[in-house]
Amino acid sequence: MIKLYNTLSRKKEEFKPLRGKEVRIYTCGPTVYNYAHIGNLRAYIFADTLRRILELNSYKINQIVNITDVGHLTSDADEGEDKVEKEAKEEQKTPEEIAKFYTEVFLKNLKSLNIEMPERMPKATDNIKEMIKINEKIEKNGYAYETEDGLYFDTSQLKDYGILSKQKIELERKPRVGKAKGKKNPTDFALWLKAVGEHKNHLMQWDSPWGKGFPGWHIECTAMSEKYLGEVFDIHTGGIDHIPVHHENEIAQSIAAFGEIPARFFMHSAFLTLGKEKMAKSRGNLITLDDVVKKGFGASAFRFLCLNNHYRSPMLFDWQKLKEARSALSFLYTSLNRLRSSVNPNAKESFSLNDEISKTKKRIKKFFFNDLNIPKAIDELFSFTHYLNELSTKGAISEAQIKFAFREVYQEADRVLAINIAKRTRKKILIPQEIKIMAIKWRKAKEDKNYDLSDSLREKALKKGYKFEDLPDGKYRVVKK
Repeated sequence: MIKLYNTLSRKKEEFKPLRGKEVRIYTCGPTVYNYAHIGNLRAYIFADTLRRILELNSYKINQIVNITDVGHLTSDADEGEDKVEKEAKEEQKTPEEIAKFYTEVFLKNLKSLNIEMPERMPKATDNIKEMIKINEKIEKNGYAYETEDGLYFDTSQLKDYGILSKQKIELERKPRVGKAKGKKNPTDFALWLKAVGEHKNHLMQWDSPWGKGFPGWHIECTAMSEKYLGEVFDIHTGGIDHIPVHHENEIAQSIAAFGEIPARFFMHSAFLTLGKEKMAKSRGNLITLDDVVKKGFGASAFRFLCLNNHYRSPMLFDWQKLKEARSALSFLYTSLNRLRSSVNPNAKESFSLNDEISKTKKRIKKFFFNDLNIPKAIDELFSFTHYLNELSTKGAISEAQIKFAFREVYQEADRVLAINIAKRTRKKILIPQEIKIMAIKWRKAKEDKNYDLSDSLREKALKKGYKFEDLPDGKYRVVKK
């Protein structure tokens, strides 16, 4: 049984797909006007982990990650410039060029972090007709009004507005003072912005029943989720910053258009912070994945650092923590390489390892399925690794048992962790016959107390990349360095 924390209910709930074995997921994608920073990427690692855990439970995934290339203004209050257009002007390029460049960088980041590609990544600019159609439906149902500068959602007409964020919205609202003329309530938001006033020369404009203009940010996700996943789907993911405004407004739009909350589960990842501040371009404290790599860290180290922090807990980032994550990951790779590359001719299966393997697998899955408790699952994996190392040092397990443990525990866990365990550990043990014979002679020389010969054989093996190790009770093993 999989239990997931639902922001709608503020509690863990048993997850079951709405349609058989198919799980439909909508993940809020990037606004492609700048490089995604590592705080953004943490949210996509969380969404990827969720996807992988559902796949581990044999569910078929249909995931949409949208690309916002129009409509996201510099202020959530429907004020300011379009982010993509602003960047285009600064770089003296077209909005299309800006969106294309930063989308490609984003995709490279996903690949570097072993994030599985979604089934679709639709662009907002390719779905304008769908947005207009839903806006017309919202207006027809009495939830929208037109002003000089756009079409706005009337939140006073929706009794459940605030259902996600649990905000207490007063019934008596004073009109807000600002650039949005004619806005009735502080919480009302733009469904369509007209090409007038500050947006008169907006570089991206489309015809609509309300005049030339462009869509509001929130309607984009409602239109694309409905088009590709249906009016009601299984899970909606994003960062916690989406709760009070963006996802709240998506819910409002869906109720107004279709009479339904769009997703059964809403799931959100907490902020990644630098000290007491969250990462943001406006604060000038962005760290990108390229910055991490330039510092000498692999993308896997950053992924591993994120996995060691539960997705709903704030994650404090600093370079020392990343260094520690890299060291822990290196220990895992080194331990597995040592286990898989050692040959102990004397090892016998004195006891069955199957029970411990089975128990470890169950414990890891239990944590995976308990609201993505990845840190606890990693603890189990490391405990099992220490256990195997102790047995191997005692010469108590065979090569066949190590292979079985690797396949059943490590490769299975890595279906979720995606930290390249198979790639970073040797797939096959190949100890040349020459080295095996040398090891037998080395051991015999030691027994005969012919230390000059044993030292000579050991040094010769080391030069060829192999190490002879003593084990208890007169046993030994050969390790490929």
